Amino acid sequence: MGPHYLDHLFSPRSIAVFGASERPDALGTIVFRNLIDGGFSGELYPVNPKHHTVQGKQAFKHISDIANPIDLALVATPARTVPEIVRQCGDHGIRAMVILSAGFSEAGKEGVHLQRQVMEHAQRYGIRIIGPNCLGIMRPPKALNATFSHNIALPGKMALVSQSGAICTAVLDWAQSRQIGFSAMISLGSASDIDFGDILSYLALDPYTSSILLYIEGIHDARSFMSSLRIAARLKPVVVVKSGRHLEGSQAIMSHTASMVGGDDVFFAALRRAGVVRAYSIQQLFSAAELLANQGNRVKGNRLAIVTNGGGPGVMATDHAVESNVAMAELSADTLEQLNQHLPAHWSHSNPVDILGDASAERYEVAVKACLDDDKVDAVLVMLTPQAMTQSTRIAEILVKLAKTSSKPMLTCWMGGELVAEARQLFAANKIPHFSTPETSVEAFAFLASYQYNQQLLMQVPEPLDKRSEPDIEGARLIIEEALAEERTILSRLETMAILKAFHIPAVMPIVATTANDALVIAESIGFPIVMKIYSADISHKSDVSGVHLNINSASVVRSTFNELIATVKKKKPDARIDGITIEPMIHSPHGRELMIGIISDEVFGPAISIGSGGTLVEVMQDKYVSLPPINRFIASNMIKRTKISRALDAFRDMPEVNKHELENVLLRISEMVC
Repeated sequence: MGPHYLDHLFSPRSIAVFGASERPDALGTIVFRNLIDGGFSGELYPVNPKHHTVQGKQAFKHISDIANPIDLALVATPARTVPEIVRQCGDHGIRAMVILSAGFSEAGKEGVHLQRQVMEHAQRYGIRIIGPNCLGIMRPPKALNATFSHNIALPGKMALVSQSGAICTAVLDWAQSRQIGFSAMISLGSASDIDFGDILSYLALDPYTSSILLYIEGIHDARSFMSSLRIAARLKPVVVVKSGRHLEGSQAIMSHTASMVGGDDVFFAALRRAGVVRAYSIQQLFSAAELLANQGNRVKGNRLAIVTNGGGPGVMATDHAVESNVAMAELSADTLEQLNQHLPAHWSHSNPVDILGDASAERYEVAVKACLDDDKVDAVLVMLTPQAMTQSTRIAEILVKLAKTSSKPMLTCWMGGELVAEARQLFAANKIPHFSTPETSVEAFAFLASYQYNQQLLMQVPEPLDKRSEPDIEGARLIIEEALAEERTILSRLETMAILKAFHIPAVMPIVATTANDALVIAESIGFPIVMKIYSADISHKSDVSGVHLNINSASVVRSTFNELIATVKKKKPDARIDGITIEPMIHSPHGRELMIGIISDEVFGPAISIGSGGTLVEVMQDKYVSLPPINRFIASNMIKRTKISRALDAFRDMPEVNKHELENVLLRISEMVC
């Protein structure tokens, strides 16, 4: 395999620093000092016309004065000087630059113009640029600190890529105090050229990197980002933190859908589909990355068994598991029988497996081994609270042996301080995940389970639908083109139902009545009971204007209802154009459940499909699961399972189970329609 196009950036043999200086606290001073203090072994060339030497190195007035080839240029000069510097670098044959200077697209029209000039020169010469307005890059395995940060990055196996320089410095400070190291740290800044997609394509094959951490504020190029993210996530764990997750960043077709699905929901769906895990804090970012790098390939599902010598912590862990969508494993009959034979009579007889406060090392060994051997268990969390008779270190030694012989992940939660310190050191030395609280322990397993599920999503390939029921794409397109020709952005109910029918999606077709007498004739032909609704392209939600009458059972009511609906709506919305009243059968379904399937067009990722609870409380319930099309039956099935209402779709009391296969078919047809 040949060199990557970013090798000059991450493995430079020579660096020129424009603006290198000795002036205290100047950007160029800090950058050049960091390169020297970091131990960079290649050649360093300060470029500054005002100095003969900079920090002990010969300075050059112009890049052309340097006779040797340069791999990387760092720029720490005022924004107005940068376009010309880029041109000079191009003439000198430099193909990689990091522009630290601010004052570009973030600084108004003049800055935008300067950035455009920079990119015109860069594209002409084939130069790849990080920045402008960035902190720089660090590459600890290469002793490269090309930043103006006062923090250093220790060598390690994690790579950090961030759009925020401030986050980089905060993360470096946090990691340094905990002796956490990095294979690379990249601050993208304005990302005028090199963006997440380029960096991910490099890190995916980087031998120094075992896991990748991303801090994202927004995506510029969704196609490049998703393509590189999917490749990287196939090869090594990727963990993402995204800021601004409560902002609505999507254009919705319907206001109901808009309230259910914001830009963050779609972003999260994109991450899942790419096989990536999402964290919500810097601490989670690191713990997830470390855990996945060591345990990610071992977990096969989300069924967790908990073994504990304290009932309270076990209950706390269980509560957090439910909140984190972690399934509490149902122990098999064989496991329960084995535990009954070896545990005291008063053990919990269920999961969590409470082996009581006086639990010995042998009791722990029996319980943990039984759970690890159970086919219905995907991972085991072992918890310990130090009590008078507890052999904390001895139990830890036994667990280390069990962990080495089991194919399943084992996590530990030794609660306390000095009494359990030795046991924690033992876990750390043997790379067994260890935590100090029930919540963080379960949270860690939730990352593992999410990673396993998202990796499955990454590998899904949409299957073709039944060729015997090809959709009428041409008919649907003609309906849409007619609406657009009339400069409408919302389809009428009839048009909507016709398009659904064109894609073989079950729909109740209404019939339009323009007079009260028409309504009566239609009602008689359909058969009672019926539903009457106002028909207007200007009214999206008819119930908001009292434009719906349900359960009409007799001919005598139809005429009066027709006139009443039109009068009421005209009063409430006088500017609306009313085209008549729709008549449709009243569907009585004593065993029905209300669901909602929505489609939105996200500004970054395009169309997304959601499913969740329906009805008038849709905004209040906030029950939804979002996926990006195309989907297959595996994805459709999991979309349904991961909604809150999914539990109500199974048989309960006198309610039969919903036909989930048909519901999956609807989602598949919706996906086909979107595509």
